[in-house]
Amino acid sequence: MMKKIFFLLLLIPNISWAQTADELFETANTFYKDGKYQEAIDIYNQIEAKKEVSSELYYNLGNAYYKLNKVAPTVYNYEKALKLNPLNTDAKNNLIFAKRLTLDSIEELPKSLLQQFNKNYLQKLTYNQWAAVCVLLSFLAAILFLVFYFAETPSRKRLFFVLSSLSFLLLITTIAITYNQFNLKKNTVEAIIFNEEVDVKNAPTENSNDVFTIHEGTKVFVLDTVDNWKKIKLADGKIGWTIDENLKIITTF
Repeated sequence: MMKKIFFLLLLIPNISWAQTADELFETANTFYKDGKYQEAIDIYNQIEAKKEVSSELYYNLGNAYYKLNKVAPTVYNYEKALKLNPLNTDAKNNLIFAKRLTLDSIEELPKSLLQQFNKNYLQKLTYNQWAAVCVLLSFLAAILFLVFYFAETPSRKRLFFVLSSLSFLLLITTIAITYNQFNLKKNTVEAIIFNEEVDVKNAPTENSNDVFTIHEGTKVFVLDTVDNWKKIKLADGKIGWTIDENLKIITTF
């Protein structure tokens, strides 16, 4: 009996934890509707600290920062919302408006047809979502193969053999896409510049030469780290070094 009571006591904090996160979210939304944007941000950040993160949470954070005209946090949180859910069209549309607040106008390098296809279609889903598609296709392929195996008439055997073969081909293709998206996410480190103006240098030292200047809200790719320096790359191909405190890595736990 005592063991059961102890087990229930362990469950109570977890239940109240989830309820508290939901209540905090509703409270923060109320503050936002009332125009109390900083109060809403403070509560959204409390939810994030509990690691109860979601695309909607970061989307709301981005909206609140946008109302306060804070460019870097706005872009940063919209990007985090899209990291969790690339299909969040509201975050995607608002990110376009947020980027218009930035001072830098950076044109991306031309992409190959394969890169464009990957960005416009394959990256619409996260690698976790692609993995779920793999699981569904594996079940479908197994079922179709069993139907083919137990089919009695030649016409049904031919039909289900073709269908099972196609499903296995789709499964292999989807596994390859999932693996590629996982590696892409793992090897791509993105960050947002948070300082108002940053002079990017040609080497990871204070006395090195400045190569270009960027401003808050600009998205960069982190290529390397040396001590407290980050080697960054812009979408137009420019590369340089800046110190850690000038940027914030886009992470979603």
